[in-house]
Amino acid sequence: MSHQGKVRVLINPSSGTGSSFTRTRDALLKHWDLPGTELTFQFSKSKEDSKNKVERAIEDGVGTLLVVGGDGMINTIGSLLMGTEMALGVIPTGSGNGFARHFDIPLDPAKAVATLADAQAKAIDVGFANDIPFFVTCSLAWDAALVNAFEKSPVRGVLPYIFAGVYEFFGYQPQPFTFVLDDQEEFSINDLQLCTIANLTQYGGGAQIAPGAKSDDGKLQLVTIRRRDFAKIIQMLGKAFDGTLDRMREIETHSFQTLTVRRKKEGPMQFDGELITAPAEVRFRVEPRALNVLVP
Repeated sequence: MSHQGKVRVLINPSSGTGSSFTRTRDALLKHWDLPGTELTFQFSKSKEDSKNKVERAIEDGVGTLLVVGGDGMINTIGSLLMGTEMALGVIPTGSGNGFARHFDIPLDPAKAVATLADAQAKAIDVGFANDIPFFVTCSLAWDAALVNAFEKSPVRGVLPYIFAGVYEFFGYQPQPFTFVLDDQEEFSINDLQLCTIANLTQYGGGAQIAPGAKSDDGKLQLVTIRRRDFAKIIQMLGKAFDGTLDRMREIETHSFQTLTVRRKKEGPMQFDGELITAPAEVRFRVEPRALNVLVP
């Protein structure tokens, strides 16, 4: 597929593991700087700067926006592209790269550039947590604290997740959660350890928390684990990396279009790797096929 017209590349110079930009640039010039294509490069100085540049790209009639960055940057930019015709291409340079892993986009940026040059644009679902969009996953219990601990870790890669997780496990106090699925089914879990809402399969780093999640089925997945089952699951952690985690009976998965989550007090919430404090009640919904992305 030839991507005619305007193609803009937006680069996060400080993303994750900081891969060599020269190879990425050379690959972009080789595979994207073609007759009939106007290729331009921009650098993102901050979240605010990213937003301004994306808004300008929309005004300029850019057809394809290639983002060199991690899941957090994809979230910032994808949020602005929803409902537009523009296609988002992801060249992963983050630490977790859950988005790229879900769609089998190569984790080597130069290879990703080449692969996306032949990719088709596909419309994918977007999840919302109290009107905050997320594209990969959103977490509300120990799994949010896990991201918080990982943010403090100087080492990138998957191992800090495991260590941070064990560390936070002892500090995390489970509180009762009540769930209402599609305004019909209501249930509570008193010792909730893990609560993830997934649009895609990945946590990042290759760990698949929701192996059955599809990007365009008009549904999100709720994945829960009770504290009393957690020690057993830690021993079976390998299943997270081979796509069979959802076969363990200690892991409950529900598909839904809307979900209300209630807990006693506000607490941490992670969405696409960004951490905020969320209110005691969070309402989730899915917006089907709201964002165009390039998929190999």
